[in-house]
Amino acid sequence: MKIQNLLLLCVEKHASDLILTANTPPIIRKDGEVIRTDFEPLTPEKVQELVKSLLTPEQVKEFALKKDLDLSMEIKGISRFRINVYYQKGTMAAALRIVPLEVPTIEGLNLPPILKKLALLPRGLILVTGPAGSGKSSTLAAMIQYINSNKRCHIITIEDPIEYMHENDLSIVEQRELNIDTDSFADALKHVVRQSPDVILVGEMRDLDTISTAITAAETGHLVLATLHTIDAPQTVHRIIDVFPGNQQEQIRTQFAGSLAAIISQQLLPSAAGKGRVPAVEILINTPGIRSQIMHNDIQQIPLHIHTGKDAGMITMNQSLKRLVEEGKIKLETAAARSSSPLEFTEMFTIGKEVRVRTFFSAFSSLTRILLKRRYLLYRAVKRGIETHNEDLVRMRGHR
Repeated sequence: MKIQNLLLLCVEKHASDLILTANTPPIIRKDGEVIRTDFEPLTPEKVQELVKSLLTPEQVKEFALKKDLDLSMEIKGISRFRINVYYQKGTMAAALRIVPLEVPTIEGLNLPPILKKLALLPRGLILVTGPAGSGKSSTLAAMIQYINSNKRCHIITIEDPIEYMHENDLSIVEQRELNIDTDSFADALKHVVRQSPDVILVGEMRDLDTISTAITAAETGHLVLATLHTIDAPQTVHRIIDVFPGNQQEQIRTQFAGSLAAIISQQLLPSAAGKGRVPAVEILINTPGIRSQIMHNDIQQIPLHIHTGKDAGMITMNQSLKRLVEEGKIKLETAAARSSSPLEFTEMFTIGKEVRVRTFFSAFSSLTRILLKRRYLLYRAVKRGIETHNEDLVRMRGHR
């Protein structure tokens, strides 16, 4: 068994991940489900052999020191792979994410069209958030691809590791990888503003220094795209503010409120057809009202603003889930299980059903009135006809 054969199997089966761990057969993840393959369980020695076949001699040394390592590789003409190697129970293990060679598009990922408008903003901070495996990297790649195809600018990405490979189109795209081109996100961000960028992508905002520098870059006229492991807009705002010491939080609220452009929170759900997954997306646009709420730490009011902000391009997660159910893309029970506010989600459908029932009976009542009126008019016409006919008969008899 060779690692390349396992990776090719994943590509053939349209799996998203391959997991290698001792005493278990190779595992694939497809449409979010974990599936054991038909291979024999892997011994610790076999896992070590497979893992080391992925690494260069330098990476083997680094892995021995750090016990964790991120890297990427490509099978030419087939696919790219994002890899994390680690230890569990004293034995080597690995998780490999399949990354298609073709950079995804906003349409191809079934993402809201407003992402195109956001991608072409001249400045500001755009955060793409969601749990692990929710498609954040693909969304960022699609937005970078849209900028690259529609705008002349200089794009610099800082990634760990590089996943999608961008080719220069209208823009110049430079991609920097941690531990190869730079030591850390924070270090790269400190110097990136001197590299004449228009757009900066930060693979993940992991610490205070990275978050602080990203906000400053957005304040100074750059478009900054980054990810966070948060599930919705309010949690994202809290995460950004709470990472700073208490005596700095008021200042950061003001800076963040002024630099934020949008928060895109997403999750992937199994499709109703049983093949593939569908994104549900919450979108916050930083309007003056939301900016004021962030500045005054009135975060609990943000969901209401998103709910009523349709004209500005906003949508709540529950509204997105409801739309997907109504379009037949996901099942109702799937949406309810993934909603962070299931009671509100259920009420949305109950209220909608009540409105539809009232509308039906109102229409039925109107139709009944129309039919009764027509029947009455017909009766009147027939009656008048009979009366006229009788009058004619009387006149005819009188003439006789």
